[in-house]
Amino acid sequence: LSTKAGSRSVLAALASKAKRINGRYERFLERTFPRFYVLYATFTKGIQALFLEVKEIRKIKSKMSRQRLSVQQLPYREMERLRQVRRSARDVFWQFRRDVIKAIPIGVIAIPPFANFLVIVLMYFFPRQLLIRYFWTPNQQVEFLDAYDAIRRDSYPDVVESLALAARSLPEPQLQKRLRELCAEVQRGSQPRVAELYAVRSLFSGSPLGLNKLQVSHVKALSQVLFLTPHLPAFFLRHRLRSHVLEIRNLDRAMLRLGLGQLSEEELKAACYLRGLNSTHLGMSECRAWLEQWLGLSCKLQASEASLLANSMVLLSLNYI
Repeated sequence: LSTKAGSRSVLAALASKAKRINGRYERFLERTFPRFYVLYATFTKGIQALFLEVKEIRKIKSKMSRQRLSVQQLPYREMERLRQVRRSARDVFWQFRRDVIKAIPIGVIAIPPFANFLVIVLMYFFPRQLLIRYFWTPNQQVEFLDAYDAIRRDSYPDVVESLALAARSLPEPQLQKRLRELCAEVQRGSQPRVAELYAVRSLFSGSPLGLNKLQVSHVKALSQVLFLTPHLPAFFLRHRLRSHVLEIRNLDRAMLRLGLGQLSEEELKAACYLRGLNSTHLGMSECRAWLEQWLGLSCKLQASEASLLANSMVLLSLNYI
């Protein structure tokens, strides 16, 4: 017992000494290299956030197992947290696993004393390419979200053009006319009303606008809207697209149950961004107004109409404000 107590005492003393040294190190950085200190503080908080997320995910998974809950039965915030680490309803970890794999080299580099200087150098020169979101400064988060949005927005005109082309082969003249006019309005810079989109929902269940019937080029463009790789066989593209769109649809229902008034500004912006709208420079009222429109459509659609929801990510956001 005395040996164990002695070992604990030595470990406690070492931990206390390391903490004091680290405190001096941080004060030195803050005084001497204020810009680097910002990166250092971001790195430290990022490590803490990463491990907290691991803990939170394990807690949610344990709750689901213990109470025998499906993802759709979870509250919005827990469902949204799982969305960040799930690729499909089969509970395959993807984004989170990718982040962890990407973070492992950073963690290894930072193990030796004061070696996190190397991490700071990486954060300074290659933050978007080499580091995950936990290690981005607030300014970098806005900058990188804008950059990613610019990439996906390159595919928005392709989505609208694909819709307009598909509309020409629709068998019902009246609905064909409605959809072609809707696409023309968007191409002229207008935003369609939810009622207009809902009026043509029946077109998106079968050929040629159902997810399983869309042209491959159309599916690839929609995949890029959702930040999914378009470089896969058509079958996998359609499967992944449907899985992600239906996941958003389930999130929408949970969000509606919670109420938009319960969401923070950060949550509102993240929800808009996920659904196709670059919200980095929008205020709370603008985000809430857009989400109200989105939920007014999404929560009325059936799973068989998922194609309309995917295309609406472009139609409702392309010309907003």
